[in-house]
Amino acid sequence: MKCIAIDDEPLALNILRNYIAEFPALELLQTFDDAVEGALYLKTHAVDLLFIDIHMPDLSGLEIVSRLENRPMVIFTTAHKNFAHEGFELEAIDYLLKPIGFQRFEKAVNKALEQFQYRNSRQTQENEAIVVRSEYKMVKIDLKDIEYIEGMEDYIKIHLLNARHPVLTLMSLKEILEILPQNRFSRIHRSYIVPDVLVKSIQNRKVRLTTERELPLSDSYLDFIRKWKSH
Repeated sequence: MKCIAIDDEPLALNILRNYIAEFPALELLQTFDDAVEGALYLKTHAVDLLFIDIHMPDLSGLEIVSRLENRPMVIFTTAHKNFAHEGFELEAIDYLLKPIGFQRFEKAVNKALEQFQYRNSRQTQENEAIVVRSEYKMVKIDLKDIEYIEGMEDYIKIHLLNARHPVLTLMSLKEILEILPQNRFSRIHRSYIVPDVLVKSIQNRKVRLTTERELPLSDSYLDFIRKWKSH
């Protein structure tokens, strides 16, 4: 989990560095004793967790966090108790009162790690399956089970590995392609989408899958060959 620390007090930053070093799951990218420099770094770098002092000259931690478009998880640090309410209003993971003890710091980091793991597990689950309407009900389809997708006039057939019948749903190939991971599925023909990982060979405008299924490759989608070779 990538993190940075912003605090105008060198001693406080040194304590944070030492504490963070005790957690293998944390990667400290940078520390800043200048709030403005820290704010600029956040605009151009992806960060998972931000340790930031609330009370700093020139720019407060609250101002920095409130202005962020892509806000990371935040743990506020401060010597002033009266800022706690504002910190939690910005949905901070935790609020640490200086001087910070290691056990209290550990508790805050564990909260952040749990949240980080929860977000990643949700994203993974969302990326591993799609949900479509078929025969008046919602059907969840694991991406790893898709052999290929066939476009008909008004609907598509999602052909599944080890399944006798495809799943029929009222949508277009263009629509289904928009919800599939673009780095894992490709359109090879006006009527077909395939999982890249199942492509075994390409010859004579034919795409052969590892299941030995052969599907046509049209001139409009010859770019797929270059994409497939790069895998």
